[in-house]
Amino acid sequence: MPRFRLTIEYDGTPYVGWQRQENGPSVQGAVEKAILSLTGETVSIRGAGRTDSGVHALGQVAHADLSRNWAPHQLRNALNAHLAMAGEMVAVLDARAADDSFDARFSALRRHYLYRIVDRPARLALDANRAWWVPRRLDHEAMHAAAQMLVGKHDFTTFRAAQCQANSPVRTIDRLDVTRNGDVIEIRATAQSFLHNQIRSFTGTLKLVGDGKWTPDDVKAALDARDRKACGPVAPPDGLYFMQVDYPE
Repeated sequence: MPRFRLTIEYDGTPYVGWQRQENGPSVQGAVEKAILSLTGETVSIRGAGRTDSGVHALGQVAHADLSRNWAPHQLRNALNAHLAMAGEMVAVLDARAADDSFDARFSALRRHYLYRIVDRPARLALDANRAWWVPRRLDHEAMHAAAQMLVGKHDFTTFRAAQCQANSPVRTIDRLDVTRNGDVIEIRATAQSFLHNQIRSFTGTLKLVGDGKWTPDDVKAALDARDRKACGPVAPPDGLYFMQVDYPE
């Protein structure tokens, strides 16, 4: 069966997350329904990352095995038409033929995420459900310094959700940068893989540093504690974006 690699954008606000679940609509389910509506085939697609409820994506990647050898641009356009007709907040940005050995999840070399914080007195209008609103100015430079304590290979038990299903809490963080553009603080994270809620846990902890309540040394102590109770509050999902996946080319 021909395999297709799909690059997908979505607003995560109305969904329970990427993964198909019993308790509400999912992004995976929306794409699978569009494929069923288009082709009459019931397929199960695999995504590169299982984003949580309310988390957005600009570059989620999934693969699907279909019986027909579609022209990629026709498949993209047809799926988008069916997604639009269903009122889904999902778009297929790109479709391309893939080798049978390609796996959206297991072939990934690196995953890139962005977390957006808007720190201003006025509440969010255009960015509602698109960023974490903090009504006071944060020290982003202190947050960046603290973030460097988390770069590298570590046991991230402190920053791992209790329901995380990963076999090991050890991960290697390649990049964790905090920058500012006006009222917007951007936290960019890169790794081969992340633990459940790891970036939101990082962000909530780094906000404590931005507030002046914690120091970079406090973040290092929390990491070394290897204890979920040492983590700061978990940041809301609204500001998190799955940006891109790198594969061997």
